[in-house]
Amino acid sequence: MRGCGRGSTAPPTPARPAPSPAWPTGWANLAAQHLALALRDPAAALAAAAGWPDQPRQREAATLALTRLARRQVDDADTAWQQLRSHFAFSEAQRDRILRTLALFHATDFDDGALARLIALPAAAQSEGTREWRVRVALARRDWSAVLAGIDAMPADQQQDGEWRYFRARALAALNRDDEARRLFEAQAGQATFFGFLSADRLDRPYAICPLPPTDDPQREQALLANPGLRRAFELYAVDLPKPARREWARALQDADPTTQRAAVVLANRRGWYDRAVFVLNSGEALRLYELRFPLASQDGLVPQAEQAGVEPAWAYGILRAESAWVSDAQSGADARGLMQLLPSTAALVAKRNGLDWGGGDTLYDPVTNIALGTRYLAQMAARFNGSPWLASAAYNAGPNKVEQWLAARGTLAPDLFVATMPFKETREYVARVMAFSVIYDWRLSGGPVVSLADRMSAIGQPYALPTAATVRRPVDCPPAVAPAAAASAAAATP
Repeated sequence: MRGCGRGSTAPPTPARPAPSPAWPTGWANLAAQHLALALRDPAAALAAAAGWPDQPRQREAATLALTRLARRQVDDADTAWQQLRSHFAFSEAQRDRILRTLALFHATDFDDGALARLIALPAAAQSEGTREWRVRVALARRDWSAVLAGIDAMPADQQQDGEWRYFRARALAALNRDDEARRLFEAQAGQATFFGFLSADRLDRPYAICPLPPTDDPQREQALLANPGLRRAFELYAVDLPKPARREWARALQDADPTTQRAAVVLANRRGWYDRAVFVLNSGEALRLYELRFPLASQDGLVPQAEQAGVEPAWAYGILRAESAWVSDAQSGADARGLMQLLPSTAALVAKRNGLDWGGGDTLYDPVTNIALGTRYLAQMAARFNGSPWLASAAYNAGPNKVEQWLAARGTLAPDLFVATMPFKETREYVARVMAFSVIYDWRLSGGPVVSLADRMSAIGQPYALPTAATVRRPVDCPPAVAPAAAASAAAATP
């Protein structure tokens, strides 16, 4: 194992440095300075670390600096590790942490030796992340035997994730083990998820969407409307005070059973308060309440705005649902605002480019304004990527420059493999959600067959054309054997 020890002869202890007028004196304070430097400037810390004494705090500072630098400059971190591994008597846990971090960031860079590094990691250094990246690197190489080996190396519960079940089937099919692949695709195709829809495409089967219609419960609803707290919540929402409305809702329903909460969601939905369904109906059979969980909110004008912008309404709905979960006053840490989570600076440019009125950042909390600008921005992203909704979705989340970098490195991959090898976990999951939501919204809008994911996820470099009346659509069905298990639609349930 690399980096197991510091050698037979300990390096000489460096002379104690003269006190700095800016820093307190003392060895304890010096160790604190090393830790602070590792946090502030890991490259500088590692450059100086060869002169540090081999003491516990200095070893921890060096470990911290190595793992932090690896996130930004993994080759430099690797060089520093080779220099310091014999200088410090790193503990086994520290060595594992360093080796794991180096292997992970070589993997996210798809370096030539990344797969070998991940395979060679000591068992104690492996994690869920290193195991999944072993498979992602193999997928990028289209090394299907290595894909199977990587999935086999995962713990049983990790192997059961829908993504790895799907890619096991993909690998088996690529290796001409068709019967095994078909069985796995069939097991996945009964779910209304990203990987379920992809599996149905592989089998050329109808999509399995098993809706549960909302039911009225007049007696329970009257009891709810007699609840002063819930009445206040509805009144506050009606006068455009969503934050205090949510607080009143939470207090009024904190001890309510699921049936009562569902009835409250029906009342909220009638009043245009759509985000309640997304956050309340998020487990079990309630996941099949698609009418509530995927509202159309026609009063906000998404369909005509999307059509005017030249983007598919179902996709625009999918973006909105993934971005804000219908919380009209949503605001991110980066100051993205409203239903489609636009930055004020971006919105101002979009408004100018499209000749739309712009009244400042706070107007993004108005659903009509937000959707008008958001659909135009979607159109900009789509135009940059040959109209492709899945690549434009990635750009909407990670930024177009990042997506173009990934395309330059791995642009020959099939769309499903490209998504799986996006370095950002958030973007991988975001694209999967948006595309699954787009299918569900297509079904909500049409009431029938939908544009398949295979068509929505056009090959890289191939222009994507908006659906027309002549577009071949995939049927949607609810097989009797699937309906009881439909509540397992995990991907479609994510806000």
